[in-house]
Amino acid sequence: MAYVSGRTYLAIPGPSVAPDRVLSAMHRAAPNIYEGEIVEMTHGIIADLKRVAVTTQHVAIYIANGHGAWEAANANMFSRGDRALLAATGRFGHGWSEHARRMGIDVEMIDFGKNAPVDPARVAEALQADTNHTIRAVLMTHVDTASTARSDIAAVRAAIDSTGHPALLAVDAVASLACDELHMDEWGIDVVVGASQKGLMLPPGLGFLWFSDKALEVSRTADLVSPYWDWKPRGTGTEFWQFFGGTAPTHHLYGLRESLTMLLDEEGLPNVWRRHETLASAVWAAFDAWSTTGNIALNMTDPAARGRSVTAARIANGGAGSLRKWLETEAGVTLGIGLGMALPTDPAYADFLRVAHMGHVNAHMTLGVLATMEAGLQALDIPHGSGALEAAAWAIARGAASKP
Repeated sequence: MAYVSGRTYLAIPGPSVAPDRVLSAMHRAAPNIYEGEIVEMTHGIIADLKRVAVTTQHVAIYIANGHGAWEAANANMFSRGDRALLAATGRFGHGWSEHARRMGIDVEMIDFGKNAPVDPARVAEALQADTNHTIRAVLMTHVDTASTARSDIAAVRAAIDSTGHPALLAVDAVASLACDELHMDEWGIDVVVGASQKGLMLPPGLGFLWFSDKALEVSRTADLVSPYWDWKPRGTGTEFWQFFGGTAPTHHLYGLRESLTMLLDEEGLPNVWRRHETLASAVWAAFDAWSTTGNIALNMTDPAARGRSVTAARIANGGAGSLRKWLETEAGVTLGIGLGMALPTDPAYADFLRVAHMGHVNAHMTLGVLATMEAGLQALDIPHGSGALEAAAWAIARGAASKP
């Protein structure tokens, strides 16, 4: 008997759960796009987007997903033939590299594999070897959505500075924005890449770039930039249409206004970060208990190097794939696939899964996912340790007790 007649739950790392308030804000007639409410509202949205990245610098909004935001970042930072140093910690580092190479950028990659964060010392070593300073920018992912590796951005910035190299630091924060702590100005980030469908709690459709004055100056000589992707009018323009390269994404903007109010003015960004820390710790506690028997393990062994928005794990012998299928067909819960961990043609592809705990998620949602996973492990007779739900509950309780 399948128990899927209630509300289904998509526990994948984007699109995340959109709050009813956000969906309701979007469910309205189209506004006047030349003057009035939406024009005034957008100025407030821009100011609040800067608060999300903790910056006083510039932000550009694109009608695009994260891949579009990658392309916009590449176009504004580089000319054809320029060099980039890319530090990859999973599938999305490789994806950004592929985009850059197809645009004519010469990418040197440092691949840290699928189980480790960026090592700042290796970044410094590569920059020291670039004695002519031909590398235009260092590209890296804050939290790789596939491996769920989280890197220390401030440490990488310090490593760049220690070499005296003028390279920009560009960070893909699609999976971490409004989930993991991020401070653009304090950490010395020049470009932050974001999107709407994860921590910002919206449907897919908006891409964002936050960029520094230094990056703005670099972009003035970038010959890859085209009229649509150019961040200068979007970030520094004087007319409303310039913010969007044409017609505004009206209904996404109404949803974004609601989500920013929820994150910044009602919950508060430090509390948002703390909530994600607590929910992540509950997921990790459950896997720690399950892993005491059988062949179950978290992909990232060091808690400091794990993203707080999504957790990748392995259940060997096809257990992850079997569990994912059981959860979707029998319990109404969809987990993320093990993206980039193995090729779909490799039997090991079915050994990986991801549990998302990003955006509009609370204790009962996360504990509910873990409880249904426990039921699936039992139903499928997958060997696993006991005490996972108790451990997860204690992690939630400790997080609540530590709330200021």
